Amino acid sequence: MTAPLTAGPKAVVFDLDGTLIDSAPDLHLAANLVLRDEGLPEISFEQARSFIGKGAGVLISRVMEAVGLGEDPKEHARLLAKFMAHYEGEPANTLVYPGVMDALARLETMGCAMGLCTNKPGEPTRIALEHFGLDRFFAATATADTLPQRKPDPAPLHHVVRALGADSALYVGDSEVDAETAQRAGLPFALYTEGYRKTPLAELYHSYTFDHWDELPEIVSRHFARVEA
Repeated sequence: MTAPLTAGPKAVVFDLDGTLIDSAPDLHLAANLVLRDEGLPEISFEQARSFIGKGAGVLISRVMEAVGLGEDPKEHARLLAKFMAHYEGEPANTLVYPGVMDALARLETMGCAMGLCTNKPGEPTRIALEHFGLDRFFAATATADTLPQRKPDPAPLHHVVRALGADSALYVGDSEVDAETAQRAGLPFALYTEGYRKTPLAELYHSYTFDHWDELPEIVSRHFARVEA
């Protein structure tokens, strides 16, 4: 059951990778630079894309499994550090999804308070937001470094909602992790269908779906009109 918006602003919280930006090309490149340095076989773009969603640590675990390295913690820490060294710079191949900037600007004019909840580490999140000019839209942010918990634990999402001064929010994301996070948080979920999701729509928790960002402002408008009626 979703929680009603009883007080506070019209809050909308967003995931980042696969929702606002397509970062898979840069994540794929960084992972393969590590593997190349190690003299190991590289992974495909499709593999890299499927590894995204639970943070850099999980991505490296999946890379290690894919190339037969096992699960040695010291090796994981070493490879993760190398991966972050490659990935923490300015985005080279990452793109903002079409319509994102216009949609966020429209939500801003509608008086929405906006936040970000991502499993991406803090420094690459900051760099990406500033690089694309997205940082101006978000009054509150939770990254992989903000709390001990990460999505799909609902704590980071609740943290952002509270920081926005709201009792509830519409959460916008693209993946199985985002759907589970919203469901566990008791919040309505708008699913962007063109991100990194692998599971059929019918099997995922969601309140709304959209395949282009032009659609989101109307979804938000209808959602809050219904909640406040």
